[in-house]
Parts: sequence; structure tokens; C-alpha cells
Amino acid sequence: MKLAVVGGTGLIGSQVVGKLNEAGHEAVPHSLSTGVDLLSGKGVDEAVTGADVVINLTNSPTFDEASAGFFRTSMDNLVAASERAGVGHFVILSIVGVDQVPALDYYRAKVLQEDILKAGPVPYSIVRATQFMEFMDATMSWTAEGDTVRLPSTPIQPIAAAEVAGAVADVAVGSPLGGVLNVAGPDVYTLDEIGRLTVTAKGDGRSVVTDDTAGMFAVVEGDALIAPAGARIAPTHYTDWLSRA
Repeated sequence: MKLAVVGGTGLIGSQVVGKLNEAGHEAVPHSLSTGVDLLSGKGVDEAVTGADVVINLTNSPTFDEASAGFFRTSMDNLVAASERAGVGHFVILSIVGVDQVPALDYYRAKVLQEDILKAGPVPYSIVRATQFMEFMDATMSWTAEGDTVRLPSTPIQPIAAAEVAGAVADVAVGSPLGGVLNVAGPDVYTLDEIGRLTVTAKGDGRSVVTDDTAGMFAVVEGDALIAPAGARIAPTHYTDWLSRA
């Protein structure tokens, strides 16, 4: 099977390409660095020509209101090119609970991305993942001031990026879902709790203070970011991942 992996050089994309090729498929990575520009349309038709499956793992360069424009233009160009090429399956990666957090510009933009795919002519699958374990340091940096990190008590269910990549690869070589597969790690933590686990494991001298107004996840209500019933639960625990990271 030939698969065009757009965004195939990033954290998830590079692992998806590796897993697919190891399984005997022909997965070709595409990105700005290989001459494919989803916003201008340059190289897009060439990238998807001959592909059985298109996987779109590109991301907006910003998380603000401009992200909606990125996803609209990139999806319009890639879906149209996929239809012209006769692609039989289009896969995107999204976020668990993305449609339950309307206060976040980026989450609304990801919902728009999903809606464009659902309304399009190409059979599709959407993989929604919980927060990546690899992004915890960045999340903490947003609200760090000196020796203090302020984090809300928002429940999250972190998953290792390798296991997200595995789920995307599995879905891509299967029949189109015409819907959503949710994937998540095995444990639920509050964000401030996982922050304390992180600084302790890394010997980081900073203290983590619970602040339910701090950072972008402060606007998340209830268990919106927790995997729903029927989700695929990955095996790696955050504490085990930390010990190896």
C-alpha cells in the first residue's frame, strides 16, 4: 500500500512513516522541507498522486485565531488534490474532547479541520489523541515564573507519542472508519499533579502551585480531555515513560 504522509517529518509523522515502512508499506513523507506547501498548493498534487491513503499530520504554526485559516486552506487544498488523485482513504490526527472546549481558538480550528474532512468526498478516518507525554515540559513552560510553575487541576490522560503514531498507522492501513477512534494513555492525572511528578523525576528544583486560572488548559471544563468509553488505551504509564525519557 502506498501512503502519502503530509507532515511526515515531525514528531508523530516521522514515527508513522517508520512504522508503515517497517510493516512493508510504501510510506512517503512530505513537508515544507520536501517542497510541499499546503497553503500555496505547491507540490500538493504531486505528493498525493498514486497514493492509496493520505495522512495529514501538519499543524498550525500558531495556536491563536489564525489557526482556523491554516486548517481551512490546508485541508481545502489537500482534500481537493486527494479527490483528483482518486485517493481512497484520508486520515487526520485530532484531539480527544476537541469539540468540548469552544473557549480555545486552536480547538475550534481543529473542529473545523474535522468538519472539512467529514463534508468532503474522500472516505476518511479521524484519530483523536489525548495530550502527548512529550509536551509536558512545554506545557509547564507556559506558566513558569522563576522557581514556580502554576498549573490548573485540569484532568488529563497523557499518551506517549510513539503510541499515537502506532494508532495512526494502524487506522491508515485499515478500512476508512467514517468516524473517530479515540486513543489515550492508561492513567488520569490532574495537570498540577503530573507537573509535580515531572519536576520530581527530573530533579527539577521548581515547585508546582495549583492555579486554576493558569495557562490554556484552565478553560477546560470537567473531564473534557479524558478519553470516552470505547477508546483505545495504550499501555505506557507516564511514570514509566518519565523514567526512560
